[in-house]
Amino acid sequence: MSWPYVVGVTGGIGSGKSTVCAEFERLGVVVIDADEVAREVVLPGSQGLAAIVAEFGAGILNPMGSLDRSALRRVVFADPARRESLEKILHPLIRTRIREQVSRVLSPYCLLAIPLLVEKGNYDQVNRILVVDCPVATQISRVMARDNLTLQEAEAIIRSQATREQRLNKADEIIVNVADIESVKSQVERLHADYLAHAANLQTSL
Repeated sequence: MSWPYVVGVTGGIGSGKSTVCAEFERLGVVVIDADEVAREVVLPGSQGLAAIVAEFGAGILNPMGSLDRSALRRVVFADPARRESLEKILHPLIRTRIREQVSRVLSPYCLLAIPLLVEKGNYDQVNRILVVDCPVATQISRVMARDNLTLQEAEAIIRSQATREQRLNKADEIIVNVADIESVKSQVERLHADYLAHAANLQTSL
């Protein structure tokens, strides 16, 4: 089975991962988003949703029978044991679905957007890690404006993630997202050329 070169993209909340991924997509690169996959595996009628209801009860469903993410978040956010139970259900399903999607990629390389790549790790199909970075203060201001959160809520989310330093220590490449979109575009275009070369070298060595 042919397997593309895979670049894992990560970054803290509010760092601008979606903006960076959109610029790679503009260049024709396939982007597989782990958050989208996570939503797919809990759609009504899915194995994932059935397992979550069995574990947490029907109270995490909305009146339409879909997952009520806010209700589930209230159950698991403050309880590490319950959060671990949720992860044991979801992560194997997400990983399997991601591998299926990666295996169908026909382009030389693809991006795999995983917000918690550093925290969870163990994505053996990732060849390189690209970190989207900005100062924590910038993250906070963006998240507060985007999600209408208080300062305390934004800070709590950031504390629950890997630190900026931990992410940067894992990075093979870094895109600094503190200026305008033209700065992001130029960084993406440079890396796109590099990743095409890496992918070509990988195929040559096989």
